[in-house]
Amino acid sequence: MPERFAGTVNAPDFPPDAEWLNAARLLSLADLRGNLVLLDFWTFC
Repeated sequence: MPERFAGTVNAPDFPPDAEWLNAARLLSLADLRGNLVLLDFWTFC
């Protein structure tokens, strides 16, 4: 059985210069708390 992390790890807030699609203003993690959030990470190689 894999070991579990005993503590809590909080995600850092988004950088202030982050680019958002379909958002009227910059968002923070506090703005998104309690909502389902899908993060899509992609890159061109």
